[in-house]
Amino acid sequence: MTKPVLILQFMDDDAPAYLGTWLQRHGLASELRVATASEGFPDRIDRYAALALLGGVMSANDDLPFVRAACRLIEQAMSHDVPVLGHCLGGQLMAHVLGARVGASPSPEIGWHRIDRIDSPASREWLGPEAAQQVFQWHYEAFDLPADAQGLATSAQCLHQAFAIGPHLGLQFHVEVDSPKIDLWLGHGDAQYLRAQHSFDSVHPAERIRQDTVRLLEPQQRLADRIYRQWIMRARWFSH
Repeated sequence: MTKPVLILQFMDDDAPAYLGTWLQRHGLASELRVATASEGFPDRIDRYAALALLGGVMSANDDLPFVRAACRLIEQAMSHDVPVLGHCLGGQLMAHVLGARVGASPSPEIGWHRIDRIDSPASREWLGPEAAQQVFQWHYEAFDLPADAQGLATSAQCLHQAFAIGPHLGLQFHVEVDSPKIDLWLGHGDAQYLRAQHSFDSVHPAERIRQDTVRLLEPQQRLADRIYRQWIMRARWFSH
């Protein structure tokens, strides 16, 4: 029996969205565990083929039980070559586990922003041949590059946008979003987001984000297809 992919969800209403769609489309079993549910996160990674972490409003530095549990699972996965993929907070947690600093981003990024690929065989393999792409961002914190990790992409506002280490990939951006997820986030009326619009050009208003989503979501989902395929191919069972 094939082991499922473990997905860690940190907020009640933050579903896997396009990640779940992609796994289902390819007939890949997954198990979604929600931080605030009664069962919480599992204790061990050995029942799973790969690990994916979603985003969240909390910090990788927060001393919360489910944050510590996620870090333990990342550590276990990395020590057993179980491929780990982190989206935004997930990537920050990976960097934190690897000993890198996670703190306030030089500029928060909210909306669709350009990232530039750092040219290397690894970046071409994970992100494709395009030198620059538009991706969806929603973050106030950012990670430094962990020791022994390879930086894959950068942006004008945030130096480190993606890193790879072995079979593991940490992202600062959100390739897992779909239109309903973006609409949900924009509908929260987040006070921090509303304040940040007045201080940072990199924090876009809701109407601009919705307009950009119409033309930029599909290209990002093609990027997500590539990233998810590269990630899941590194699971030991994939070629068996």
